[in-house]
Amino acid sequence: MALLRSNFRYGDGYNNDVPRFLVPAALALAAALSAPPALFPLKDVRAGMHGTGRTVFSGGRIDEFQVEILGVLDNMGPKESIILARLSGGPLAQTGVIQGMSGSPVYIDGKLVGAIALGFAYSKEPIAGIRPIEDMIRPATTRAAAAARRTPIALADSDFTRGIPRPAPATAAGAQMADIATPLSFGGFTRATLEVFAPQLRALGLEPRQGMSSGGQLDSAMGNPANLKPGSMISVELLAGDYNVGADGTVTYVDGNHVYAFGHRFLDLGGTSMPFALSEVIALVPNTNTSFKLSAPREWMGAINLDGNTAISGELGKRAAMVPVSLAISRGSTRIDTYRMQMVDDPLLSPLLAQMAVFSAIDATERSVGAATVRVTGEIQFQNGSAPVRIHNLFASDNGSAMQASISTAFPVAYVMQSGFDSLRLKSIDLRIEAFDQKKELAIDGISVARREVRAGDKVRLNVSLVGENGAETVRQVEYQVPIGAEPGILYFTVSDANTANLTDFRQILGANPRTAAQLISTVNNLHPNNRAYVRVWRTDPAFQLEGADLPDPPPSAALILAGTQSSFAGISQTRNSKIAEMVIDAGDVMISGSKTIQVEIKE
Repeated sequence: MALLRSNFRYGDGYNNDVPRFLVPAALALAAALSAPPALFPLKDVRAGMHGTGRTVFSGGRIDEFQVEILGVLDNMGPKESIILARLSGGPLAQTGVIQGMSGSPVYIDGKLVGAIALGFAYSKEPIAGIRPIEDMIRPATTRAAAAARRTPIALADSDFTRGIPRPAPATAAGAQMADIATPLSFGGFTRATLEVFAPQLRALGLEPRQGMSSGGQLDSAMGNPANLKPGSMISVELLAGDYNVGADGTVTYVDGNHVYAFGHRFLDLGGTSMPFALSEVIALVPNTNTSFKLSAPREWMGAINLDGNTAISGELGKRAAMVPVSLAISRGSTRIDTYRMQMVDDPLLSPLLAQMAVFSAIDATERSVGAATVRVTGEIQFQNGSAPVRIHNLFASDNGSAMQASISTAFPVAYVMQSGFDSLRLKSIDLRIEAFDQKKELAIDGISVARREVRAGDKVRLNVSLVGENGAETVRQVEYQVPIGAEPGILYFTVSDANTANLTDFRQILGANPRTAAQLISTVNNLHPNNRAYVRVWRTDPAFQLEGADLPDPPPSAALILAGTQSSFAGISQTRNSKIAEMVIDAGDVMISGSKTIQVEIKE
């Protein structure tokens, strides 16, 4: 059954201005009408106590359920304890603990003790772990320090979730207790997108599901903050527009204009900025593993500004800065559609979201079986006037061009955003995606030379054989003149595709910390496009790179100085061989793949 999530249209503008006097007035009224409840301290919790919980089982109505305290599990984490409880009432006897209940507040004697946060997989009873409210609202600095991790992206990386911390399950009485998985609702995406990315998302504690809609559009204006109460359902919207991605959970505590929810991490991102909306539950789905809520957002409420280990928290009435993304789709020269959306601006989340959007757009456009080619071009713009990152690549395969293209598009987003330059804030992403029903690819089949022995000053003529899908052969010729005074020995000629050339030329540069934002963008823009073949002339002598520039075979005294400077100066790196020259074979509107090497001996 295909379900669609309600859409907020790009043109309506989440970031549109709202009359400024309305939000403070509404917040003041909400604060006056709903003072926060007193808190029940963990030290006073005892087995046998009874309380009530609040959550949404249907629509937007907050219902109560019963809670029986079974005990307190101490030291479940660093200075963390969990309250173990049995839940009852409503549909819980049939559903057990429900995904989407995370954050549901629990009260004892009318005082807030904590939030439903953890559960046991395949439990026959609705047994849940309650996160004490003290852990959820403790000073943010104690939570954000461990969460603000940034892992440099590698050139060969294809998993853009690698830098996001994984949840760690706890053990209670020999059984594993884990955070209740956060439902992640997808709207507008193809089924294949969810299937391909599900393993990565589940490893993060998320449960991807096709979204649902009861009709209507999400108004761009901020909703009434008085509508948000402890027990309300919310959706943290990561993408909004023609594509939607939202993480669903429950509000635990509202203190003035500050909101605490989920009772556990979302992704443990630390400081962030993500919009959230008040949601309604459309349906409950019982499941033998874990039951879940299907919900849809109804009105914008504010922004989440901290994703910690024990809760997410945010501010009512605040707008999160979003990045406009446009994907123009065509088949050949015929325009098919344009997808427009707003994306959260987060170093760890944005690359993954961009990858999934590009994958889905291509998957919906190209034929599902058979050879195909996809061309992706466009720009990534930044707010401070920095030069844009340019994207221009071609991908051809029998199956899987959507994944190749989405990885290639997401890599520069990840590399730039995770570089540590706060000045490089995204302004927009505009991409053009063209799909073709034939495989436009030439494979490097072989290299030949007229002479295997040459002297200094001679010309070496290389014949490069390129073979197409139907076996048709094309031969391209390039010439290299051996420099006067070249040392006798072996000279290597490697003809390779862009992927191999990039790994050879840029692996060490991308692994080092760039010194300036301009150098960072220049490095990305200098990556080789894959519609060319690259002829690398090299020797086995050691060499160095200085901020991306090759220093082949330096004199022994210079090599000694450069080798001793590597550790103290990030712009210097040593390479395994010495590149003498590089030439390019332009293949036109086709993708080049493969790599071949031949050697020539320079005689005295």
